[in-house]
Amino acid sequence: MRELFPAKQVMGFVFSLVLTAVALAVYFLNLSFAAGLTILVITAFVQALLQLIVFMHAGETKDKWSIYGNVAFMIFIALVTIFCTLFLFLWDM
Repeated sequence: MRELFPAKQVMGFVFSLVLTAVALAVYFLNLSFAAGLTILVITAFVQALLQLIVFMHAGETKDKWSIYGNVAFMIFIALVTIFCTLFLFLWDM
């Protein structure tokens, strides 16, 4: 019976709830803008990785490193897009 119980998914769900509670606590606590933003960004990235690994089963295929490589590339492209857009808006180039 133990092998039929989805312990990994249950623990992932509980950890997702904890991360959501931490992000919600930022709203209710009087934190500085920098501290709140830092906590929110960290919890968002951890939550996204948790969703990818636990619930989307990214690590369960034999080609898992190409999946992780694609995710890293997508994050890189997103960050380049965001920072280049900010560069253009802030310095009007």
